[in-house]
Amino acid sequence: MIIAAQIASELNVQLQQVTATIELLDQGDTVPFIARYRKEATRALDDIQLRKLAQRLDYLRQLQQRRNSILQSIEQQGLLTSKLREALNNSLSKTEIEDLYLPFKPKRNSKASLAKQAGLQPLADKILSSASVNPEFIARDFVAKDRAIDNIAQALNGAQQIIIEQLSEDAQLLGQLRQWLTGNGYLKVQVKRGKNDPQSKFRDYFSYSEAFNKIPAHRALAIFRGIKESVLKLQLTPPAHNALYPIKLIEQQLLAANSRRSQDYWLKQLAAEAWQAKLQPQLESDLVKSLKERSEHQSIEVFADNLSALLMAAPAGQKITLGLDPGLRSGVKVAVISSTGRLLAHCVIYPHAPQKKWQEALHKLQNLVEKHQITLISIGNGTASRETEQLVKELQQNTHLDFISVVVSEAGASVYSASELASKEFPDIDVSIRGAISIARRLQDPLAELVKIDPKAIGVGQYQHDVNQRALHDKLATVTEDCVNKVGVNINSASVQLLTQVSGISQSIAENIVAIRDAKGAFKNRHALLKVPRLGAKAYQQCAGFLRIQNLDQPLDNSAVHPESYALVKKMADSAQVTSAQLIGNQALLQQLDVAQLSAQFGQYTVVDIIAELAKPGRDPRPEFKTATFDAEVNTLADLEQGMLLEGVITNVTNFGAFVDIGVHQDGLVHISQLAKQFVKDPQQVVKTGQIVQVKILEVDLQRKRASLTMILD
Repeated sequence: MIIAAQIASELNVQLQQVTATIELLDQGDTVPFIARYRKEATRALDDIQLRKLAQRLDYLRQLQQRRNSILQSIEQQGLLTSKLREALNNSLSKTEIEDLYLPFKPKRNSKASLAKQAGLQPLADKILSSASVNPEFIARDFVAKDRAIDNIAQALNGAQQIIIEQLSEDAQLLGQLRQWLTGNGYLKVQVKRGKNDPQSKFRDYFSYSEAFNKIPAHRALAIFRGIKESVLKLQLTPPAHNALYPIKLIEQQLLAANSRRSQDYWLKQLAAEAWQAKLQPQLESDLVKSLKERSEHQSIEVFADNLSALLMAAPAGQKITLGLDPGLRSGVKVAVISSTGRLLAHCVIYPHAPQKKWQEALHKLQNLVEKHQITLISIGNGTASRETEQLVKELQQNTHLDFISVVVSEAGASVYSASELASKEFPDIDVSIRGAISIARRLQDPLAELVKIDPKAIGVGQYQHDVNQRALHDKLATVTEDCVNKVGVNINSASVQLLTQVSGISQSIAENIVAIRDAKGAFKNRHALLKVPRLGAKAYQQCAGFLRIQNLDQPLDNSAVHPESYALVKKMADSAQVTSAQLIGNQALLQQLDVAQLSAQFGQYTVVDIIAELAKPGRDPRPEFKTATFDAEVNTLADLEQGMLLEGVITNVTNFGAFVDIGVHQDGLVHISQLAKQFVKDPQQVVKTGQIVQVKILEVDLQRKRASLTMILD
């Protein structure tokens, strides 16, 4: 209940919503299922809120486990006081409880522990607590050659080590210094000796400084990459105008208020030594680690947003499609795909240098388009993409064939081509042709095809190889799951990979579904799923509403209405004196339903959702399919001119702006300051991956192969 109350406060939702969600999660319900079919319990928390809730619940439960472990450890040492117990129980972060645990944590033999073993703890205590003493005078009593304390200097050094360790384990002091350094510190970056290559990709950071709390994620990750590659080094320091403030904080901990004790001068020197030798490096390590974690989190969120936009891109639909994987010397790989994604034909054409068989390529393409009645041509955006696009345009101009050609991102196509999955799908097809198949299919249905590829290979990340790979994988997995379940899946055409993303369906269940489908034919209704091995009642409850089956006897099987609500639909139909099938899509009848009366029995959220679904059953939430038109006169960076207006497609959104494909093999950058007239804090609020935009050329740098763009056109 304490955890639930904390989450409710953090997410600004009601406690009842949180407790209900926790109960559903604990009984094995998935986030997509809860978001769609348990709105009555959660009072309509959406999938974003539910993901945050589940993530926070996991963190706080781990925190509680760590807290219990620490309490047990301190109690076993006989050192647990009521005050310490209260402090640990009130701590809300792992950092806080670890700070409190520091004095009780088992340690290796440090200088301080050796000094304690030599009997110098009383000396340290006397220096700290006595009214006024001369440290050198009282240290004489602790000189003991049998304990390797040969002189006064050694005794005082041992006492100093003990006090410094006590300071480094003082949770309150650490908290004050950490908070101050977070708000006021500067991250200073320098190039390592012998690494100052003027052509280095890290040259912008050879002598760099920025406020710690203002450094953006992309710059922080660039710096961390430079450190990893042994080019850069960093230091977290106080600001120059207030460099002594941390030492003053330490002095306040050591010196009595308004005192003028004999030992104060010695303690002030110790404060400076404690900061420089122990506390500054300790806090720098902690805060730099937290900066890395924060930057990784932001980078992962950017990747997740881009992936979501890409997966939810408009599908061209179930149309016969020609996929072209462009190449020069290796030729253009060609694959014809049926409306359901089956390979119908394939070949390789060589229209470009060095073979230059342009007319032969045109003739082969024309034959394929005419024979298979192709209505879509999908062109990969890699090498020779624009030249291949010109070939397709000439085909259309010369023959007046009726098709639409689209340039699509081929990122990840080669990964799919060489994958075990592609080998199983097309065991007798060359790897290069498999790439053309993927390019064609991702135009038909981006979601269904891209789930077969590791998201990290799709090319919409930001420093994706520098972040926590487990956290990245988990986040992208939840994004994919949410997208698939929002759209729904046709069980009789979906791949194992697509089915695996459906709520409640594991890899083994997905494989069993496909095996039964291949052996016995298409599933006739949702209820038949219960005959799938390992798909029990719980899995059926979680997945049924997200699976689509064209069933003439029960048309609701092809909608987002869950089987548990079929009785409600029948009640609606009975009240309108029609069948359930006659109610579907009938706006007039649906508007006549008594929502209040039905809500009293079944719940308002459920009734409203079902009426909306019946109005437009199986409605695809993805946008309408549109294509960008590249300027035919612009093929390379050299063709770009300042002030030129072009149409393009957003390929990647980062914290610092958006990259746009304008058809020149090198994406241009719209800096965050050029996305809109008004101030933009988050580029994701203005643009999305896959969005078609109008841009103007600001600057072209041919040497660095860069184009700067703006979306502010007037």
